[in-house]
Amino acid sequence: MAGTKPGATRAIALVGAAGAGKTTLLEAMMFASGAIPRQGSVDAGSSVGDASPEARKRGQSVELNLAAFEFMGDRYAVFDCPGATEFCASADGVLPAVDLAIIVADSHPEKAPLLQPIFKSLERLGVPHAVFINRIDQAHGPLDGLLEALAPISSAPIVARQIPLFKGEQVTGFVDLALERAFVYRPGQPSERIDLPEDIVAQEAEARFHMLEQLADYDDTLMEELLSDLTPSQDEVFSDLVKEMNEGLIVPVFFGSALNSFGVRRLLKALRHETPDVSRAAERLGLDGPCAYAFRTSYAGQAGKLTFARVMDGTLRDSDELTDSEGQRARPGGLFRLDGAATKKVDHVDRGEVAAIAKLDQAVAGQVLSIDGKARKALVEAGEPAALYCMAISAKEHKDDVRLSGALAKLVEEDRTLRLTQNPITQEHLLAGQGEAHLAITLERLKRRFGVEAQVARPKVSYRESIRKGVTQHGRHKKQTGGHGQFGDVIIEIKPGAPGSGVVFSQRITGGVVPKQWIPAVEQGVRDAAQKGPLGFPVVDVDVCLIDGSYHSVDSSEMAFRAAGRLAMSDGLKQCASYLLEPIEKLIIHAPSSATARITAAISARRGQILGFHPREGWAGWDEIAVYLPESERQDLIAELRGLTQGLGDYIAEFDHMAEVTGRIAEDIVKREHAMA
Repeated sequence: MAGTKPGATRAIALVGAAGAGKTTLLEAMMFASGAIPRQGSVDAGSSVGDASPEARKRGQSVELNLAAFEFMGDRYAVFDCPGATEFCASADGVLPAVDLAIIVADSHPEKAPLLQPIFKSLERLGVPHAVFINRIDQAHGPLDGLLEALAPISSAPIVARQIPLFKGEQVTGFVDLALERAFVYRPGQPSERIDLPEDIVAQEAEARFHMLEQLADYDDTLMEELLSDLTPSQDEVFSDLVKEMNEGLIVPVFFGSALNSFGVRRLLKALRHETPDVSRAAERLGLDGPCAYAFRTSYAGQAGKLTFARVMDGTLRDSDELTDSEGQRARPGGLFRLDGAATKKVDHVDRGEVAAIAKLDQAVAGQVLSIDGKARKALVEAGEPAALYCMAISAKEHKDDVRLSGALAKLVEEDRTLRLTQNPITQEHLLAGQGEAHLAITLERLKRRFGVEAQVARPKVSYRESIRKGVTQHGRHKKQTGGHGQFGDVIIEIKPGAPGSGVVFSQRITGGVVPKQWIPAVEQGVRDAAQKGPLGFPVVDVDVCLIDGSYHSVDSSEMAFRAAGRLAMSDGLKQCASYLLEPIEKLIIHAPSSATARITAAISARRGQILGFHPREGWAGWDEIAVYLPESERQDLIAELRGLTQGLGDYIAEFDHMAEVTGRIAEDIVKREHAMA
């Protein structure tokens, strides 16, 4: 039977929507393996995963959790990936390097659409995956409805590996269609094998034949056997199941109840025999030779920086010199292996294992760390999620400015879904992430881990102003002191310019009335005045031409002509009928089609313009909606969008153009700006 080569650690990712029970499944797997003496509870705050104060406070995963254990002599590294929309992208970095992903699904069919983004991400990365339907003891009736709900969101056929056994309406066990064996659940213990109940024989035969038909679509020999009414051998069936899942041709479905440990050991046994070898993940990444793939960095108090990586081939020793993707070399400051949810210092880590490497200061997530000195780069990368929610951030106390900057840099390095930028116009430092809760947790980590308290505020909008009419304006700067005086005299023409042109300066000076060496000073003065127009905002889309002036052979200077240009521009703008401009962004919104009408109504209520929508390519039942939206209206859009789409909606935004603001809205903006001045 195909499977993992002896000795190689299997890397498994648990993915799924929020609340599906991924952390509980990890807990059940560790309990079944004997890694922990009793199964903890997420609700009680006693689980191995979700152990951070931020996760405990919210009762859900807010970051990637890692654990390792052995089962029947084989070693596993399991990644519990957050399911909540604001945090799920934080685990994307590890997905390219895992052998198999288990999609944990709720037993209620109406929740199946929540899994579509997860299916699409795994398909894009080429990661083999299976489904574990959790809380099967809460399901009612056959699984046909759930399987039908999963089918359109998966590009590969959904293949049921099991069918449930019922006692009344309660699921009490299952029939393994590949083994043709029946089992009943025992809470906290291995399932007990029983004889196949007579009343299920016909259903089992039909379900098994359907499974074989699905496998035969990719196996001509099996197809011939079915057409000839020949019974394939059990080894042949398992060989097809393994091969076709590993190649991404099918998505097998298991079920159970993580809370009660139902079906967990059966899942572990399937993982033992059917998980692809680590060499398949290395091949996806385009890697050969001894190296490790870094998927996460973390700053762990006095231990400093830790780089988490999976060894794709070879053996990593603490004495090895590592070469990163950019060719930089460094030696680890220590090597740690996952032991349960903790780390244990070791002198080497073997092929397939996950290591925490200390003090590789230059390493970042997504890099390849080569053991043989050859610089390598991964071919497959997790996508960079767009920032959807932004706040201006500053230290509560001025003395913490430097500490805040350093701490934020570390958190941004750890969490690839965070962005830290500075608005060159407003001079605000902007922290952007996946939502309000995401940034709230970042502030909590700042305080808990780095001792820095920060405050946030709504970012300022980069309003501008322009003019409707032109004017010719005289500006003179004259000042007499005891010695040399100051004299600068200019006449400028101010006219409306082309949209998007900013401030365009030119000159038509004749006869040297303004010497050439001082014309740049006039331009600088004009630009100084344009930084704040009559409405209180930077002026754009104006053409300014220096047409005349005069100078004094002794008192004229660069400073004097700069002042004259500033005076002329400032006085002239007051006569040019200024009006307010606001930035308009183009958004591409992705959402289930059932929510499109509600989303377009919400956009219209935010002064947005609907440009059109069409089916999202490759996504059954989804739309792509293009809109124009004022930047000022986007601040909390993601919260409303998620509320309209069961948390599924997202968007990509980019600046498109400036547009005039009129009426009461414009008056309120100007009043607010003048009040703050």
